[in-house]
Amino acid sequence: MEDQNREDVHKKSKRLRLRPVILGAVLTGYTVFSLLDAFVIPRDIVTVEEVQAAGDAYKSAAGEEPDSQDSGQDAAAENELNAEQNESRDQNQSQDQNQSRDQNQIENNSKNQDAAQNSGKGKGRAGAPEHGKKRHKKRSTEEDAQGADSMDGTKESGNAGSTDNTDSSGNAGSTDASDSSKNEGSADVVSGATASAADSYTADGYTVDSYTADGVSITLKQERVSDTEVYIADIVLDDPSALLSGLANGSFGRNISQKTSEIAESAGAVLAVNGDYYGFRDSGYVMRNGYLYRDTPRSGSGNEDLVVYSDGRMEIIDESQVSAAELQSAGAVQIYSFGPGLIKDGEVTVSPGDEVDQSMNSNPRTAIGMVEPGHYIMVVSDGRTSESAGLSLAELAEVMQEQGCTTAYNLDGGGSSTMWFNGRVVNNPTSGGRNIKERKVSDIVYI
Repeated sequence: MEDQNREDVHKKSKRLRLRPVILGAVLTGYTVFSLLDAFVIPRDIVTVEEVQAAGDAYKSAAGEEPDSQDSGQDAAAENELNAEQNESRDQNQSQDQNQSRDQNQIENNSKNQDAAQNSGKGKGRAGAPEHGKKRHKKRSTEEDAQGADSMDGTKESGNAGSTDNTDSSGNAGSTDASDSSKNEGSADVVSGATASAADSYTADGYTVDSYTADGVSITLKQERVSDTEVYIADIVLDDPSALLSGLANGSFGRNISQKTSEIAESAGAVLAVNGDYYGFRDSGYVMRNGYLYRDTPRSGSGNEDLVVYSDGRMEIIDESQVSAAELQSAGAVQIYSFGPGLIKDGEVTVSPGDEVDQSMNSNPRTAIGMVEPGHYIMVVSDGRTSESAGLSLAELAEVMQEQGCTTAYNLDGGGSSTMWFNGRVVNNPTSGGRNIKERKVSDIVYI
């Protein structure tokens, strides 16, 4: 029994010793076969082209289009498309280059033409009429006038839109907040779009701006009068109905107000000045664009209104002498109640001692006048600053007379005095001289 067990153990041990040998032989044989298969045994090499050809043959036998033909057609179409795209891109680039070159040439030609025109204009006024002798000292200006919004009223008159009346010392009692800089708020000046029909150049030592389009011709010039900047707009209209009035927020009412620039923008105005600030009073005739808003006359006599008729005539009347209804029946389309009248029948009707109630002798001013029906003058002056003292009524009347006015009328002045032309405020509106700001007003007169 023990011998049998030893023999079984011996056989088992032998088998275990042979296993690594057998495994090694198997691995060696597999390796040798792999090497022979790779380098010695011949075999067929199948390429991608052969696989595709076999597929084509199969499809051809089945009556289908071979893949190789489709691939060739697609490749040809793609090549053709790429060629067309390249040609189109080359053409576009060529066109862009030509257009850019042509545009540069046009701009250069335009600049040369402008330079030639400006050099030719250097000694003319572009239609600015000459009326009477000129005692004014003219000067050139390249600066844009400044303006901005302001909440104060006009200081011009107790009878007119004013909340900042002059105190006994003659100093302005402006209600707007002041600061150390007089030019604060000038960033609010309306600027930008100048009409395509406009032109600007320098003649006789001062700047002239002009506008001509749609039966409207406007020439704006700036002059120096009595140490004051004065802005004069000479207006010729084919149709007098182009002289219009605009209301703040498009509404009539006591406490409705906007800046002149805002009303002008809303109305699409080319030129505008502030009106009579009707909203500060409960009386005085008010007619705008043919509609009679108020027919209550001011008390007493000597309250002069400016009446504009449908045929373009201007007339100064006394409210105590004629009713608003009578004026409307006579063809009135605009009635402004501020005053006083400056010129009647070509004659100045104010004296150096005349002045609007509670107003200083020298102020910012606004006036409108007629040379003849369809030919009008609008004037705005600066004032109450170290650069511009302001004008008296008599000085304002003289300016209007020298422009050829046969009728002229004083509108609301002081902080209200604002002129808008071609998208910007051209003067320097101020109430007390500390801030250059537009004041909100009830209405405007505009072209």
